[in-house]
Amino acid sequence: MTREDKTASTEETVMAVRAAANPLIGPGDIVPSYPDWEVLGVFNAGVHRHGDETILLLRVAERPRQSDPAQVLVPVLNVEGSEAERLERPMTIVALDRDDAGLDFSDPRVVRDRAGQTLYLTSISHLRVARSRDGLRFDIDEWPTLLPAEAMEAWGIEDPRITWLEDRYYTTYSAVSEKGVAVGLASTADFATFERQGLILPPTNKDVAIFPERIGGKYWMLHRPVPEGLGSPEMWVASSPDLIHWGDHRFLMGLRPGLWDSARIGAGCVPIKTDRGWLILYHGADDQHNYAMGAALLDLVQPDRVLARMEQPLLTPEAEYETSGFFANVVFACGAVETGDEIVMYYGASDDTMAAATLSLKQIMARLA
Repeated sequence: MTREDKTASTEETVMAVRAAANPLIGPGDIVPSYPDWEVLGVFNAGVHRHGDETILLLRVAERPRQSDPAQVLVPVLNVEGSEAERLERPMTIVALDRDDAGLDFSDPRVVRDRAGQTLYLTSISHLRVARSRDGLRFDIDEWPTLLPAEAMEAWGIEDPRITWLEDRYYTTYSAVSEKGVAVGLASTADFATFERQGLILPPTNKDVAIFPERIGGKYWMLHRPVPEGLGSPEMWVASSPDLIHWGDHRFLMGLRPGLWDSARIGAGCVPIKTDRGWLILYHGADDQHNYAMGAALLDLVQPDRVLARMEQPLLTPEAEYETSGFFANVVFACGAVETGDEIVMYYGASDDTMAAATLSLKQIMARLA
């Protein structure tokens, strides 16, 4: 096997079967955090089984209702003043003039200056628990589970990934602020109360998924630094003695010009252990910002070694809820549930709804032979 671009010789087709109930959760299913706010999207959820329930830790993106067509209201966490003042007024609302020639509103997700620098996000995200007995019909908490809490999270917390490790569920997430995108860590035993471990990677980094067991006595993660000037947004691995201090960073897997993952790639779901290696379901995008999900296989004892990588994606935007929406042509998974041969992958569609698709582990592994 070659290190990175080895693909399977078999032609067996991997079929992703979308849930008939898709989309499973939409913005209208979420109670906003404030009465005068609106939910723009619910997507990119961390996933795990807890007892007899499927748990989704949803990313919920919301903002103040836009009451004046001449303005764009953007929310930012209030990090100024005393603790009492911050509790009394947790959010600062910034009013931007739509006719301001120095501002670019063309991307619905962000506000940029004319030089292309991001000045604000148009929404702020928090994490919220949803529970299901059948994996399709979810009861959603009325209140946020994890809210942005400090300056490095002033623009929101996003895209959680949940790993059961030893005796706790560890959740990594993107912590977003004007300083960039960092990586935070929180843990829980019951999805009711969380303990924050703080930032484990500085800006700019994201798409962190922690392996579900120690390898060679160390903890391991997939991560995706975002270099500027030199380099590309590609996948790396790192190791840690304690889940807090990470080092031994190694390049893992790169972009493939002309294919579906030619512009950026990053971890999707938490790695799945098989008898042949660690299966990773990862996301990629092309230069037209079309996001898809694919698969690769890593060595069980050397997780920085790629054994095989599928040339074709597992799931591409095809359904209406994937090809239209807040940010169209996106399928983006942060978690999956495996039972025998069946993998149920939960994914965000077009940055506004949650959906699910079932995959066969046997078919995927045949393509990674």
